[in-house]
Amino acid sequence: MAPILQSSQPWVEKYRPKQVKDVAHQDEVVRVLTNTLETGSCPHMLFYGPPGTGKTTTALAIAHQLFGPELYKSRVLELNASDDRGINVVRTKIKDFAAVAVGTNQCKNGYPCPPFKIIVLDEADSMTEDAQNALRRTMETYSKVTRFFFICNYVSRIIEPLASRCAKFRFKPLSEEIMSSRILYISQEEGLCLDAEALSTLSFISHGDLRRAITYLQSAARLFGSSISSENLISVSGVVPAKVVEALLKACKSGNFDLANKEVNNFIAEGYPASQMLTQVLILFYWTCFIKTSTILLF
Repeated sequence: MAPILQSSQPWVEKYRPKQVKDVAHQDEVVRVLTNTLETGSCPHMLFYGPPGTGKTTTALAIAHQLFGPELYKSRVLELNASDDRGINVVRTKIKDFAAVAVGTNQCKNGYPCPPFKIIVLDEADSMTEDAQNALRRTMETYSKVTRFFFICNYVSRIIEPLASRCAKFRFKPLSEEIMSSRILYISQEEGLCLDAEALSTLSFISHGDLRRAITYLQSAARLFGSSISSENLISVSGVVPAKVVEALLKACKSGNFDLANKEVNNFIAEGYPASQMLTQVLILFYWTCFIKTSTILLF
């Protein structure tokens, strides 16, 4: 089938939840933050967890719900700390924004508009230790007029003086059921046809990362049209096909060097990523051992 015409907007942005209550599978986080929105009292926050689980979406949704479209640009500063991660950024861009005083206007067009600004630091675990130490002083100095939202994958990479000043929120990996539900919704909206096998494959190759799953889905739709199969999704994801992994593992277990060498050369010729192959071989090996152990225990 010929590829269907798509809008240029990434589906990750098109279907990003606009309100905190719409964030999937993070019930405890949503419940606490909903109370925060109702009171307008907001502490510094630290969102951590695996990629694609809604951390950035939640931070941006809070900011939009607090300030609305009119004040958002003047009250919210978004930075990706993996790019702007040095101490100079903290001393200039962040400090200059944090130091600006704000008015005390309340409830503009139905939005709470509390008397502070928000600085969103995405991928904050990429910041250097010196930059984090400099940021600690900025947080203390301007705490009356500025709140910081730190977003990271590894909370252990955030220095303790910063982490201890924040309310921490852990984001859980998304279950296959939640991911499938969201993917089916997007598929219906975009006029796509996914069978049960394709849906299960998409959940597996995304490893609980909804952003990655949506990106794979859009890529497959652009290349293969409205009817998407499991093979289509595997081809756009960079995942090594299961039959290739099984053939290599079988050759290695056979003890025949020539056979193993042939499979490795075939793998190299196809251009598959070596790291991906090793990951899948280990998963398959451990899964095979698990099944054998379970069978022995049963009998």
